Amino acid sequence: MNEHDFLAERFETHRGHLLAVAYRMLGSLTEADDALQETWLKLSRSDPDDVDNLAGWLTTVVGRVCLDMLRSRRSRGEEPLDPQVHVPDPIITGMGAGDPEESVLIADSIGLALMVVLETLAPAERLAFVLHDLFAVPFDEIAPIVDRTPAAARQLASRARRRVQGAAPSPDVDLAVQREIVDAFLAAVRGGDFDALVAVLDPDVVARADGGPLRPGGSIVRGAAAVAGQALAFAQIADSARPALVNGMAGVVAISAGRPMSVLAFGFAAGRIASLDILADPARLSHLDLTVPAS
Repeated sequence: MNEHDFLAERFETHRGHLLAVAYRMLGSLTEADDALQETWLKLSRSDPDDVDNLAGWLTTVVGRVCLDMLRSRRSRGEEPLDPQVHVPDPIITGMGAGDPEESVLIADSIGLALMVVLETLAPAERLAFVLHDLFAVPFDEIAPIVDRTPAAARQLASRARRRVQGAAPSPDVDLAVQREIVDAFLAAVRGGDFDALVAVLDPDVVARADGGPLRPGGSIVRGAAAVAGQALAFAQIADSARPALVNGMAGVVAISAGRPMSVLAFGFAAGRIASLDILADPARLSHLDLTVPAS
């Protein structure tokens, strides 16, 4: 095996971890793949003898690449005016699926609700929070990436943590319970039962819908009554719903005439639905793997 092949083999052993970092940083599976390609190029041009800790080196490099990509988005004005209505790329699997790479991506139930909150953070805050709180990277390693002191990097993560806490509901541990709640939601929508729908929703539930450029601005609806009313207006989604795991949590893919209409991701708290994130952008849906194996 030549040196290039040996380096490529070592890189592949870390691919799952690096993809998980990039996905949490960017919220886009396509851009995460681009970040990994750039990281590999940097590794292939480096001297392996200068790298003592390959895992740490790669994590630092992919973090810096993602930070540059986030800053580039802002400089080009590509970020939405209200990032709360931008739903990141969901990771869709069947209820019984177990793809190793997907398992790494959604480890610790990185729900779409948390990904939505991460979209609202400044690039440096997002990097500090993701690397430290989600991947336990020390602040003295994060500091050079964001051109700050370790103390300042700690402050970045602290600010991000305050934004995240309370904004992204923690999932109920039992996936079966999540499925029962989602099934009750769908049954109430199909039956047009407003009271039953309100009962399964947290009083402070937040529903976000991202319809893409054809529906600029998206929509945000707050409160059980308002969300229930909107859900009843779109009963066709419930009729075409198929159970799936969305970022490792019970969710729904709505398909009509063989084409995806939307992906619904749920956040749960105290046995009720606390958040509902809907991706209905046809262009983005067409680029996602929405093949849902039988559950």
